Amino acid sequence: MTMTTEETEPLSRRARAGREEEGGLTGARTLVSVGELRGAVNECRRCTLWKASTQGVPGEGVTPARLMLVGEAPGDSEDLQGHPFVGPAGAILDRALKDAGLGRESVYITNAVKHFKFEPRGKRRLHIKPSASEIEACHWWLGEELRLVAPKLVMALGGTAARALLGHPVIVSQLRGAPIRLSATSHLWVTIHPSFLLRVPDDAQRRNEFARFVRELKDALAWIERH
Repeated sequence: MTMTTEETEPLSRRARAGREEEGGLTGARTLVSVGELRGAVNECRRCTLWKASTQGVPGEGVTPARLMLVGEAPGDSEDLQGHPFVGPAGAILDRALKDAGLGRESVYITNAVKHFKFEPRGKRRLHIKPSASEIEACHWWLGEELRLVAPKLVMALGGTAARALLGHPVIVSQLRGAPIRLSATSHLWVTIHPSFLLRVPDDAQRRNEFARFVRELKDALAWIERH
């Protein structure tokens, strides 16, 4: 599928704009390394999600990385521990990466939105999908991560991540499984979020969907090797 320049480079434009915007982001500056992310993300006030969350959750992993995985936003476990994909969806992702011959130590993992959005339900905190404005507010951070990680392939895990990277709403099933040029140096691969597998009620279907997800990770790795 061929995307226009306007469709494939919105994030890089927003990242530049974010760096140039005076006073638009408390504590924002062009980062020198991903090691600065944790402190910088916790200073961010571009949206209000920081008020209720425990902490910001920046990306983690090897830099530079050939493969970068982008999810939606931290969940309850991530918010408490301060690391991406450490809850139930993270356990599925770890298993899929292992089956595909990968590991966290060989990729960079992050989320489109860096703070947990939730609603209280008794003693539980239930995840809420980030709004368009909250996704937009976090574009600056995702742009910095892309710049510092310099991935050859970015895998968007779910529709929110794909929207954040492309700058417009997408239907995962329409873009899934084929590389799309994201910038002059990287491509995008859209697939499901691992949490989708938690919601599949039928055991056989869940196994099939998991196997498909693993195949996509293998296909993505093979694509990187070819390019």
